[in-house]
Amino acid sequence: MAEPTLQPGKVSKTRIIASSGVFQIEYIESVGLNDYPALIHISEALAEDFGKPAILTHGTIQRYFNRKGSLPFIARYRGEIIGYIIGVQLEALNKESWARVDPNFGQLNTLYTYAFVIKSKFKGNGYAKMLKRVYLNWAKKQGTLQFVTGHVKLGISSKFSGDIKIINRVENWQGTGHTFEYYRRNIDPENLHSKKNR
Repeated sequence: MAEPTLQPGKVSKTRIIASSGVFQIEYIESVGLNDYPALIHISEALAEDFGKPAILTHGTIQRYFNRKGSLPFIARYRGEIIGYIIGVQLEALNKESWARVDPNFGQLNTLYTYAFVIKSKFKGNGYAKMLKRVYLNWAKKQGTLQFVTGHVKLGISSKFSGDIKIINRVENWQGTGHTFEYYRRNIDPENLHSKKNR
């Protein structure tokens, strides 16, 4: 698995993927130091559900956002970062026992949703849904990915649409005191986007 670059640039390199008025979604080619404070601040909202290890650091930004094979997107409202979603290849998490026992580990066909967050004051207006839709569509169009996985609080995955399976339940996930589900979403059940079928 490719390691991230050692030194971040000063300015992020992004491409606008979708926009509507004052809202836009950008694919992050590399995160620069200019966006570290906003990403770290937004990640603090994850601590309540996922524990303090979910709060981004300079190291985790480099490790996950700037890693070859990762799929990071940010959402901006009037130029301000209001959320992000990041997926990493399952094999990048080879130090995690739950990742190594996934039946797809080593197949290079699974993207793990490492983090997904929108600032609370922007929830309920469709921005999170648009961000996730872009993420899933981009994952599908990679042509090598069949599944997207992740950990969510017990019951959350029942609200997801599509071909979703619960792979495992984990009591006291990462010391949070909460039960989490490890889910798997088949993002291309008809294999329409598979490079094998082209």
